[in-house]
Amino acid sequence: MRVYVPLTLPGLAEAHKTGELGTGPFVAYAVTPALREWYLSDDIEELEYAALNRAALASLRLLAADQGAPRRRVVVAVDVPDGTAAADPDRGLDPAALGEVRVTGTVALAEAASVHVDSDDAEQDVTAAAGALPAADGGDDDAQFVVDGAEDHELLWYATQEIPNLVGLGG
Repeated sequence: MRVYVPLTLPGLAEAHKTGELGTGPFVAYAVTPALREWYLSDDIEELEYAALNRAALASLRLLAADQGAPRRRVVVAVDVPDGTAAADPDRGLDPAALGEVRVTGTVALAEAASVHVDSDDAEQDVTAAAGALPAADGGDDDAQFVVDGAEDHELLWYATQEIPNLVGLGG
């Protein structure tokens, strides 16, 4: 199963240092039955894109909690063995949990398929979106518009070999 792990650049640097995305259980996003039902599509590429976007929103939440992190969303795509990731049946109908799965066990960064990161030109909108999250969560439509503005920026695709450059360790 392909899962999308939300991180920040410091989180990616730590994963690079330790060689692990997580030791479980940790939250990731995937094409779950609830996501399929919500998105109303049978196109797996569209569904995976929706899961990636859910992980990008979770990355934005991590940025809101870490004021020192560079204002760029980070998502790592990784294939995990079947049964390693499962949706929480108690949260299946919660719109905030669409696509959310819990990954158990250790997931090596070496198993990652790709990394998706905002470009530098997204930083201003991502910064504003991270600041607007609490108000958006409280139902403020103007704040939600600011949060949605971060989604206007496509995450760029990077090969895993590019991780050292992304975290400032490249030569």
